[in-house]
Amino acid sequence: MPELPEVEVLARHLRPLLAGKTIRAVEVRRSKVLQPTSVASFNRNLLGAKFLNLERRGKYMLFELRQKSSRKKIHLLGHLGMTGKMFLAPKNDPLPKHAAVVLNLGANNFIYEDTRYFGRMTLALAAIEKLGPEPWDEKLTPEIFRQELKRSRQPVKVKLLEQSLIAGVGNIYGSEALFRAGISPRLAANKLTSKQVKNLLRCIREVLAEAIDCGSTVPLNFSAGKTDGLFYFGRAADALDYYEERLRVYNRAGKPCSECGSSIKRMVQAARSTFFCPRCQKV
Repeated sequence: MPELPEVEVLARHLRPLLAGKTIRAVEVRRSKVLQPTSVASFNRNLLGAKFLNLERRGKYMLFELRQKSSRKKIHLLGHLGMTGKMFLAPKNDPLPKHAAVVLNLGANNFIYEDTRYFGRMTLALAAIEKLGPEPWDEKLTPEIFRQELKRSRQPVKVKLLEQSLIAGVGNIYGSEALFRAGISPRLAANKLTSKQVKNLLRCIREVLAEAIDCGSTVPLNFSAGKTDGLFYFGRAADALDYYEERLRVYNRAGKPCSECGSSIKRMVQAARSTFFCPRCQKV
């Protein structure tokens, strides 16, 4: 599932492409992705609206638009789910089989495609109201972070996946941050020392910032074979071909640890795969 860096890279890519564009037609091909917004409400609010801005909040895309009739600003919330793509394509190009929402902008269509339909494109904003602070929020101090962790007996890796704790941290970067901090993913969240908490927060910020700078965790994945620079998990123009090779533990089970040479292990926590070094991350 796309995590904060992937969504941030995509938001930065789409922002200038959408700014100032007016929605001339709306086509909803999979109403499920709009929930709880109705198709009628979606069409009524978006037709004729102009894109003003695009921001990221946690793993969500937050589009700001101005309605044509009332001039009122509205927000459209997008989430990629597990397999979602958002991109622009020439309006005369055949639509992808799994296009869920198509917004015509004139010469181009803005397409939300999702093969499994776990994502969302909706006018309902309740999902982001429950999110915790962004990783770089100045109010998220090590002390406040420790207070939140002290309330939980869950393994720290599981706790990091709660979006009410820190918005945007997921399975990949949770594993990576814990490895860099030398903390076992099995350690109970309330058992971390002040020093460990401070180090973990620093490593979370570092690993996310590095992933954003590099572009993403996998190579470019162009839609429908086109090579016009749009992407799902994409990467920056000067990034390594395979950023995933820079991940130190994630998806590296059985390979040697870059620090001590021990074999990287995999275990399942909260139905998700956790990767760690048993020597560098002792409980």
